[in-house]
Amino acid sequence: MKEKISKLIEQAKIAVEQSNTLALLNNVKVKFLGKSGELTQLLRGMKDVPQEERPMVGKYVNEARDIITELTENKTRELSQAEINEKMKSESVDVTLDGKRKERGSLHPCTLITEEIVDIFTSLGFTLGQGPEIELDKFCFQMLNIPPDHPARDMQDTFYISDDVLLRTHTSSVQARTMINTKPPIRLVCAGKVYRPDDDATHSPMFQQVEGLVVDEKVTLCDLKGLLETFAKRLFDSSTKVRFRPSFFPFTEPSVEVDVTCSVCHGKGCRICKGTGWIEILGAGVVNPKVLENCGIDSKKYKGLAFGMGVERVAMIKYGIPDMRILFENDVRFLKDFK
Repeated sequence: MKEKISKLIEQAKIAVEQSNTLALLNNVKVKFLGKSGELTQLLRGMKDVPQEERPMVGKYVNEARDIITELTENKTRELSQAEINEKMKSESVDVTLDGKRKERGSLHPCTLITEEIVDIFTSLGFTLGQGPEIELDKFCFQMLNIPPDHPARDMQDTFYISDDVLLRTHTSSVQARTMINTKPPIRLVCAGKVYRPDDDATHSPMFQQVEGLVVDEKVTLCDLKGLLETFAKRLFDSSTKVRFRPSFFPFTEPSVEVDVTCSVCHGKGCRICKGTGWIEILGAGVVNPKVLENCGIDSKKYKGLAFGMGVERVAMIKYGIPDMRILFENDVRFLKDFK
């Protein structure tokens, strides 16, 4: 029996040594130490061993179990360490290589334009003002000389929430609120979202405006033109020219449409400006005396100048964007151009 056990140990040593994976080693454990393994079979055969030899045979079997267990445990540590070393080798990082850099975000072109416009006017002494996007009819229309039956209301169709509450159609409501609560002189620039039911290549149901207001003694249309020329030269380039064309707005009189020389062809004529050399950029005018009076300002002592522009339109002109809807699609390929 002792020879049989010794032979079993030798077989186990060879099997353990030849095992080059943890899976193969586990099979060796099962073969020699499992419930149906070689050593278990020897123990089950103890009933056939003479009574006086059983203690000695039991000792040999237990010693064999300890030897084989130690062999498998040592081999398990060896294979586990080898597996760890191989994994570390295959997953090693070359610290001399460039790392993976995270993509950096950028400001939206409309945000860039808005900040640039506001910075220009605040550098000229204007104060930034804000107001609610859900507005009262009183501030959005009536105080700006646009009563309920005024045809100008057709020019800017409105999203009404109730008879007196609406989504503002322009940021001029901020001007009305400011004139009520502030004594002249006033130099105000306001920026924000406005809403009108339009949707095509050059219009959106939601867009952004920047408007300005000056209320002071003895200001004139010439002051307005000088102000807007300074603004245009800073926004585009020093060669930009400005021209006024007569127009109509119920809250200004006289009213003008303001054109600037095309930022692409510099007035020579191109596809962007349709060959004219000029691009309309904003509306402006001298504040209607009725608007000043509605807001509690003496129209005989004070005059007002007002102007307003669509941020998306200015962005399209400055960056050569052909379709306004691109600004709302959140296409990362397009937005990357503005990093």
